[in-house]
Amino acid sequence: MTYTHLSPAHQELRDHTEKVAVMLPAIAGQGTPGTINRPLLAALSSHGLLGRLFPETSAMDLCVIREALARHCTEAETAFALQGLGTYPILLAGKQSTVDEWLPRITAGEAAVGFALTEPGAGSDAASLALSATPDGDGFRLNGEKVFISNAPEADVYSVFARTSDNGTRGITAFAVPGNTSGLSGTRQRLVSPHPIGSLRFDNAYVPAEAMLGEVDGGWRVAMRTLDMFRPSVGAFALGMGQAALNAAVAHTKERQAFGRPLRDFQAVSHQLADVATRLQAARLLVHDAAAAYDSGAERTGHLSAMAKLFATETAQQAVDVAIQVHGARALEEGHLLEHLYREVRAPRIYEGASEIQREIIARQLYR
Repeated sequence: MTYTHLSPAHQELRDHTEKVAVMLPAIAGQGTPGTINRPLLAALSSHGLLGRLFPETSAMDLCVIREALARHCTEAETAFALQGLGTYPILLAGKQSTVDEWLPRITAGEAAVGFALTEPGAGSDAASLALSATPDGDGFRLNGEKVFISNAPEADVYSVFARTSDNGTRGITAFAVPGNTSGLSGTRQRLVSPHPIGSLRFDNAYVPAEAMLGEVDGGWRVAMRTLDMFRPSVGAFALGMGQAALNAAVAHTKERQAFGRPLRDFQAVSHQLADVATRLQAARLLVHDAAAAYDSGAERTGHLSAMAKLFATETAQQAVDVAIQVHGARALEEGHLLEHLYREVRAPRIYEGASEIQREIIARQLYR
């Protein structure tokens, strides 16, 4: 498939990623569900995909890679995305010594990274986070809890957002916290889809001032800039799953016979797939437009990222649901592609800002 609006370089990147992606399910299948698959990280590195992200991160690169990976191997896509999300705050705002310490290991697939923002009492209302960072000598002591954290509790380093003053979003500071920090512990969380996600507990964990990402009380901007960067590519991840579901449905309805003719001959079936194909392409254009806007350095792109994530994730959910419906009961069997996608496709409508939050961002821009 060729997307005429993509540059030749991005079309080439997409083709390369597709070729890599078809080789990755075998490696993904050897991992333990719910834990970091380090051989998979190494494979993403050896094929140049992690290196493509750093040190010059492009939102469009992210979108092209994530959609292509998701079409063939959602585990590889998730591993790739979690590395990017956790690393970007370090790259965006870390001191040179922090970047030099972690970036080579991350790019080589040797270090796993987590993005630690969400807390038990601060999900959609992320500005309400309570994890405290109290000054102590030349550093800070962190106390509190994080939940639904990528690559926890096994990550080698986390981008952690903590409260340094009682000033709402202007009282949050970001830190790069090694996973082996004394006073830091965690547990796995079991979700519908077995991703490496867990909770973290900070018990008087010390981090030096050099580990700050940006300035004191400047962490909210780091978090929001990271999410603006990654939200279009969450849409791209969803698009890959939606496209995989549509492709499966088209193949099935060509071959499956009912009442003496293929399912494709029934308009009740084929027109549903036509609607899905149209929505997927519209979502793809939204995703790529938001990514291009971010990469251009435009001052305000949050509403475009929100539109892209909202429409793409909602569309992908519909695509998978329609594909299951035209397959019938066989798609519900454990191990079927669509059973897998049905579990995978639900979470993107929640993480990195639920659909309701995206609508709020878009509405605020309308009245700005």
